[in-house]
Amino acid sequence: MYQRMVRLPKKLKESFFLWGPRQVGKSTLLKQLYADALWVDLLKADEFRRYTQHPERLREELLAIPHQKAVIIDEIQKVPQLLDEVHWLIENKQIHFALCGSSARKVKSGHANLLGGRAIRYELYGLVSAEIGAQFDLDRLLNNGYIPNHYDKKNARRHIQAYISDYLKEEIAAEGLVRNLPAFADFLDIVALTDGELVNYANIARDCGVANNTVKEYFQILQDTLLGCWLPAYRKRPKRRVSKMPKFYFNDIGVVNLLAKRHTLEQGSELYGKAFENWIFHELKCHSQYSELFYQLSYWRLSSGLEVDFIINDMDIAIEAKASKRIKNIHLKGLREVIKDQPTIKQRVIVCLEDKERLTEDGIRILPAHQFCKRLWNNELIN
Repeated sequence: MYQRMVRLPKKLKESFFLWGPRQVGKSTLLKQLYADALWVDLLKADEFRRYTQHPERLREELLAIPHQKAVIIDEIQKVPQLLDEVHWLIENKQIHFALCGSSARKVKSGHANLLGGRAIRYELYGLVSAEIGAQFDLDRLLNNGYIPNHYDKKNARRHIQAYISDYLKEEIAAEGLVRNLPAFADFLDIVALTDGELVNYANIARDCGVANNTVKEYFQILQDTLLGCWLPAYRKRPKRRVSKMPKFYFNDIGVVNLLAKRHTLEQGSELYGKAFENWIFHELKCHSQYSELFYQLSYWRLSSGLEVDFIINDMDIAIEAKASKRIKNIHLKGLREVIKDQPTIKQRVIVCLEDKERLTEDGIRILPAHQFCKRLWNNELIN
């Protein structure tokens, strides 16, 4: 069992949401932490049916056991009407709830501000290097992805295929999120090919055979169902023309690999490099949340095409991801160009596969991936 880095309360003495993609281990973590809590599992057909038809049953059942002050509701997005009862029970009976789910879409649409200030929001993602520990295997991670059950498999492709099928069936079709499921499935395949690249709605819409607004809505569904997220462009005080378009990253590289029909990724290949970039983004995004530093992430790109993969906050750190065992001058072009545009930048780092850390004459830190992980999760790189 992995020791997860998210900082949930040790005892269920406050109410919170725990959101995360499917199968990242939300239920396992909550059962481990709060063994004495009452468990409501909306994946069970009878419980789903009972609370959908009569959401007030939750209040009535908890009033019958006044000593029970800790309750977990799994897959809360399936019956968002329960949040009215949760609200009342928090206010009037001082019951604490852990509410977990894999999609905030239905909750947002009907109850966006219902528990504002009464329930903290936490997020749980796939595995990060610090959670895997001594068993960390970068090649396996970049091929199998970050979902615990997938990472542990020698051949994860069948499991990832089932994961995507379940996502389309249970998250998209069952919840009625799209009218044209085949078009959405095509959209997934096309977007996977552009993971980590600039998003052009018109090109994607043309390839999918749908309208631009439909593509925008599809991206919103991916974000709401926690399958991916945006990386905005850094646009503060540019001296030269810079990109304003966002990038989109999937939250699991194993899903990208299967949708994009990639086979085994090997070091030295272009696709391995793209997966490596996705992983660095994953580590940074998770660290921002789990450390509760909540720093802003963006990327920087000139109109000429030179870019830096990740910018932390207001140019605190510029990070480039290169899956190379030998960093050359060509790999440092973006980091050398960004300081001309943003001379107040504090650190420039390139994360790579070299064996030893070194520092260039102009102050660029060349950091092996294992050292990057260690410093990141020890809060030595960003604090």
